[in-house]
Amino acid sequence: MRKPILFSTLAFLLAAAPGAAYAQAAPERAVVGTNVKNYANAVLAIMSYTAVPDVTTSSLSINSGTSGNPGFGQTQLGGGFTLSRSFPLYLEGTLAYSRYDPTFIASDGNQERPVPAKWNTASTTIGVGWDFPITDELRIRPILNGMIGRVASDLRVAQTVFNHVADANLQFLEDGALNAYGLGGSLMLDLEHYREHYEIDLELRATDIYIRSFGGSSPAVQGSATAQQFSLWARWRAPTGLAALDRPVRYVLETAYSHYFGESAGVLGFNDLTSVGVGLELDSSRYPVIVTRTRAMVRYVFGHNVHGVSFGFAVSF
Repeated sequence: MRKPILFSTLAFLLAAAPGAAYAQAAPERAVVGTNVKNYANAVLAIMSYTAVPDVTTSSLSINSGTSGNPGFGQTQLGGGFTLSRSFPLYLEGTLAYSRYDPTFIASDGNQERPVPAKWNTASTTIGVGWDFPITDELRIRPILNGMIGRVASDLRVAQTVFNHVADANLQFLEDGALNAYGLGGSLMLDLEHYREHYEIDLELRATDIYIRSFGGSSPAVQGSATAQQFSLWARWRAPTGLAALDRPVRYVLETAYSHYFGESAGVLGFNDLTSVGVGLELDSSRYPVIVTRTRAMVRYVFGHNVHGVSFGFAVSF
């Protein structure tokens, strides 16, 4: 029986200097009235990074101070589990938050003023699947995914800056919103090879989710994006020789790789991310508590133009 797993990750992506990361994203400045929709479509593409549980993108922070690219940060909380071998219904869910800080230019034709904006995105994704066993340890899992999210623009500047540029794009920047939903599915190959002295978990996953705006979205920024992703995740667990809570303390080795297609590819300057991690796991199953295992991880994450370190925390039930 696969136990439910809840995972949470706090991460920092770093580049050449501590606290900074670089990605070749969209240009820093856009002209109000022509490019706001393009940026909003980019936000929908960024939202696709949190559409599925993924170690490599569970938290990203791209600070553009040196390169001039818009600032971006996101974090994700989620998990998944199969109810039992006799009733192999698979359920998963994620909650995600991201922040995107592009800079626009307000112009009346003669004078230009930079306008920093702050776009906050919240989204949740659920998945329902079914395990079809191939062997006792290997199963294939089709999953139906649904997502809903909202992008809110929060801009507070003096109205005199915009005396001659009052249009639909500006209205969105001042106090607009973009509502989005996503529908699609995933196909996962799951291997659980457990022995007395070690445990191996391996997952291959392909995901395709179509995301588009709906309902009360501001007219200037209605759009769509496609989340297409292939990922590989593997974990090795084995006793360290130490004991705590009347159970062995395990060391954990982990690796993950994610490749992005469609609008997700290149929107933050990379098409794939790789992570390698190491951690420790405490087993509390001997005691009458709901949490059976607690795991702390340190991961090194890298891709084209970005690299850094993440710190993760997870529990099993």
